[in-house]
Amino acid sequence: MTKISTSSFQKGLFIEFKGEPHQIIDTTFVNPGKGSAFVRTKLKGLKTGKVQEFTYKSGEKVEEIPMEVKEMQYLYKDVDKYYFMDKFTYEQYFLTKDVLGNFANFLKQGDIFQIITHEGTAVTMRFPKKVRLKVIESEEAVRGNTVMGAKKIVTLETGVSVAVPIFIKTGDTVAVDPETSEYLERSSS
Repeated sequence: MTKISTSSFQKGLFIEFKGEPHQIIDTTFVNPGKGSAFVRTKLKGLKTGKVQEFTYKSGEKVEEIPMEVKEMQYLYKDVDKYYFMDKFTYEQYFLTKDVLGNFANFLKQGDIFQIITHEGTAVTMRFPKKVRLKVIESEEAVRGNTVMGAKKIVTLETGVSVAVPIFIKTGDTVAVDPETSEYLERSSS
């Protein structure tokens, strides 16, 4: 493991915090008028999925944790574990609902994702900014019903429901932000 300075902190970096691997999900450099500068971070525990804030002195050194990124295919869900298979070695790994959060609602069997492993264990994944899913159920839009921003609820192929514009029909493919469950656009594929 190598030591890195807090000046090198950036979102997505993996560091050791209190003896456990954590991922930096937010970092802010603060230089007050009085006193020394510091770096405020939000860290996500890779084993627990819990987010906590911690402040480092500017220039402080911490251990960077080496991670391996592997392309894996999503296979299935079993209770609260989501199983993925390495495309090259066929080894299976799992991530828990706590680690995946809201993104678990958008996993489609057969899709390929980048899974991050540490010492042979899957710890997290690189979450795509948008996912494309087919609409399997859609209520009919009522003409003239534009008072509420012209939205309706549809069910996607993974079973999750999202609000979309009224022109979306059953069979359409839509792009959705998996972090917020917000509709982004109608998609051609």
